[in-house]
Amino acid sequence: MTTHKNRAYNLSVSVDCVVFGFDGKELNILLIERSIEENDGQYNDKKLPGSLIYMDEDINEAAHRVLFELTGLKNIPLSQFHSFGDPQRTSNIRDLHWLEKTVHAKVERIVTVAYVALIKINRKIKLNSNDTSANWFNVKNVCNENLAFDHKFIIERGLEYIKHWLKVEKHLIFKLLPRKFTLSQLRLLYDAINQEHSDVRNFRKKILQDQNIVCLDEFEEGVPHRAARLYKYVQKT
Repeated sequence: MTTHKNRAYNLSVSVDCVVFGFDGKELNILLIERSIEENDGQYNDKKLPGSLIYMDEDINEAAHRVLFELTGLKNIPLSQFHSFGDPQRTSNIRDLHWLEKTVHAKVERIVTVAYVALIKINRKIKLNSNDTSANWFNVKNVCNENLAFDHKFIIERGLEYIKHWLKVEKHLIFKLLPRKFTLSQLRLLYDAINQEHSDVRNFRKKILQDQNIVCLDEFEEGVPHRAARLYKYVQKT
């Protein structure tokens, strides 16, 4: 067991935060870029914001702490969605050595509890470190990234979770849009989350059948193209 700031780490349990962000056009994932010093030079890859928890720490509080420490983001609505405990998830020697060097202790099997969030990208990412930085990356390109541990699999499961989540609680998707939005903005968001390309006419027909979506007698202003009609979402009981 090792300690940090007079607190002991639990060397068997970690948290990972799968934070998806919508920038108005594309769905992105928040990743930590790390640079590892090795005998043959620098090795660079990416990982989810995550870390071991403390022995005296509530696991939900740990997720918010870790996300804030690594990215500067706080007050993010994190939801616990799955735990990952495959014995092979720490089988990569490079990942294992990096973690042991970070916590100054021998690490064996780790179970990670994953949290997911879906937010509008309107906050700056703050991280002060010589060997790591936090940035947004397009979800479509994640499969081509070199990711640590089993984080590619965790991201895939997180994406499946939010797709199901938004089908059950569809009102949540409108928190990522302006209060008054166009159907094109809504379609871009749906397509980004579901990783598909909707037919414009079919999407419009389907959406206008939703009685919670109210057509306004207002149009976009200050746009270089033909102004589109605005809509708003009203939760009806």
